[in-house]
Amino acid sequence: MRRDYFTLDVENIDWVDEDGSPSKPTVIIDFEGPSSTLRERLSGPDGDLLTADETDVTFRLQESVDEPDATGVVSVTNRTTGDFILELNEEAEDVLKFIRAARTYGQKTSDTDGRYHVEIAINGDDEVEYDKSTFLVYNDEGNLLRQHSLIPSGVEL
Repeated sequence: MRRDYFTLDVENIDWVDEDGSPSKPTVIIDFEGPSSTLRERLSGPDGDLLTADETDVTFRLQESVDEPDATGVVSVTNRTTGDFILELNEEAEDVLKFIRAARTYGQKTSDTDGRYHVEIAINGDDEVEYDKSTFLVYNDEGNLLRQHSLIPSGVEL
């Protein structure tokens, strides 16, 4: 699947900079391509859609995080197989701002269902929704950047 088949929008992140009321950050990924391909990747061997616990969300930088125009790849993967479900290019500044909002949301609320929400749509129709607490960030050499990642307390990597 081509990365340009995907669009990514975010909601509920500006409240952090505006010192507003906490609202769960949401990322909406819409796929505009052959629906059967993505639907198959979003499903387990039994044909049921993967759950939040069966997926991982990561960001791999393509250059140093200190570069002003750094970019990277947002990925959603199947936790069991390690297979990529989807990938799309994004600016590092935007992704890190989203992660900061999710971290702040977790610190300011008692929401135990996750620190951020993910919606994946196919041609505008919602396919899956996940509440997640982990968002891992890797540098351009493949090393985990703990200070930029969203890792719940008590989780050992």
